[in-house]
Amino acid sequence: MSSDEQFERASRGPERVVWAVVGSDIGPLLLAATDQGLVNVVFHAREPVRDKALRGLAARLGTEPVAARPEGTGPLAEPIRQLEAYFAGELRAFELPLDWTLSSGFNRQVLRELEATVPYGTVVGYGDLADRVGQPRAAQAVGAAMGSNPLPVVVPCHRVVESDGGLGGFGGGLETKRRLLALEGVLPQPLF
Repeated sequence: MSSDEQFERASRGPERVVWAVVGSDIGPLLLAATDQGLVNVVFHAREPVRDKALRGLAARLGTEPVAARPEGTGPLAEPIRQLEAYFAGELRAFELPLDWTLSSGFNRQVLRELEATVPYGTVVGYGDLADRVGQPRAAQAVGAAMGSNPLPVVVPCHRVVESDGGLGGFGGGLETKRRLLALEGVLPQPLF
């Protein structure tokens, strides 16, 4: 977001933020959206995690998030539909408006590059992604950017791995990363 866009957004005051917790193959996910688009996805969104995430959103976005209406309309309807299709194996590319407010600078640059250039069923190394953004010595910084990703699954940080084939880290836990990569056919499905 340019400084002009930031100024315009700030002058409008706090935006409406709606949230919902949805079930998925990797456990409950908290989804939050503004009028600009999906702003946050949080793993393992049981009550304590959910409440902490909502407090963090309120502090960072300057408005209290409100629970989405259950009738399936509003800014979360399409993200929920697309995530359900993704976990059912019917969707390979998300086509959602994203609100990048919770990411900035190098982290946002790396995450946008990841979203635009690493498709379903593929992986990229931390160092390779650093090269793609013109910072060939920034593999560790790319790892930090993945850890700060406010939109995991939709912005697929699970597709970033170590150059030697190791999984690397993952904010949702390595088992979650394995399950997402198995869903996409990068790793074999677990036997049990």
